Amino acid sequence: PVDCSFSRGVCDWKQDADDDFDWNPADRDRGDGYYMVVPAFVGHKKDMGRLKLLLTDLKPKSSYCLIFSYRLAGERVGKLRLFLANKKTAPVWEQNKGKDERWRTGKIEIFQGAETTNSVTFESERGKGKTGEIGVDNVILISGLCPED
Repeated sequence: PVDCSFSRGVCDWKQDADDDFDWNPADRDRGDGYYMVVPAFVGHKKDMGRLKLLLTDLKPKSSYCLIFSYRLAGERVGKLRLFLANKKTAPVWEQNKGKDERWRTGKIEIFQGAETTNSVTFESERGKGKTGEIGVDNVILISGLCPED
């Protein structure tokens, strides 16, 4: 597996220059590294922040699973979406609120046809809320289909 967590930095992460705000690093509670976060008070309602993971060396005609931790904490905090580079129009994954403020696990399958996916974009959309945050961490890419829970 390829570990794209933010504490180790083995993967190529890029902030989108054309969005409304940047994702920022935040220290983990336990002090073991950090995660990327968008605080709820940044920007205006409907503003977007995009963090792109560049994927290199993915083999054509192969399957991959992207597993990640995410948290949507706070009242009306907004939305977190994932886009694949070759499917720009619709998100492949979307979450708009958590039942609580715990970290959850998300996963998406990436099927490589003749045209390979060269990036995954984590997009945060600002909600109406003024407290809380949208966070992403522990991003791992494994070859093969996603494991069942």
